[in-house]
Amino acid sequence: MFAHIRAVLFDLDGTLIDSAPDLGAAADKMRTDRGLPALPLEHYRPMAGAGARGMLECAFGMAPDHPDFPAFKEEFFANYEVCLTERTHIFAGVETLIEHLRQQGLAWGVVTNKHSRFTLPLTQAMALFSSAGAVVSGDTTPHAKPHPAPLLEAAARLGLPPQQCLYVGDDERDILAGHAAGMPTVAATYGYLGAQADIRQWGAHAEINTPLALLQLLHLA
Repeated sequence: MFAHIRAVLFDLDGTLIDSAPDLGAAADKMRTDRGLPALPLEHYRPMAGAGARGMLECAFGMAPDHPDFPAFKEEFFANYEVCLTERTHIFAGVETLIEHLRQQGLAWGVVTNKHSRFTLPLTQAMALFSSAGAVVSGDTTPHAKPHPAPLLEAAARLGLPPQQCLYVGDDERDILAGHAAGMPTVAATYGYLGAQADIRQWGAHAEINTPLALLQLLHLA
């Protein structure tokens, strides 16, 4: 299905790592600091891919147009910065997947909307990312996904044309960005899919329900 692929680019949260426990904890601390009862992780998990916007919606029902949103967002960021590696872990199978890609001579990298303020310390704390050929954050280029600029930046850092890079992500904006960049796309269904997600409408070239399923699509299994 994916001929002539020389690199695989991945979204970060919900695709390579499960950061929902730390994201949820940062938001829940805001609740308990205000005397509100704590909420379970599963309340936050479906919105983990939406970052501060999703966490504040879960914790307080607060939308970005709320007058207190900017201040709450900065408080959330400060909380998250303190705990971002405490509970976050790599999804099962991801390390084996990356090892197989490297053994086959394929480059790999990360393209996330997470700001470098969080992406860099997080990826530097995990040995997995030491072999990544590119790590592009949400503020690396003037635009974030679904704009193609971050994906095109990653391809340029790898020295490859976009059509030779496969992009894997767990959100519709990942697939839209991939299409806009001229990359084949794979939807990761094991990530942070909200209840309203209809993956069939995203237009991905393929879907995987585990990280290792990607190897079969690339004929490496």
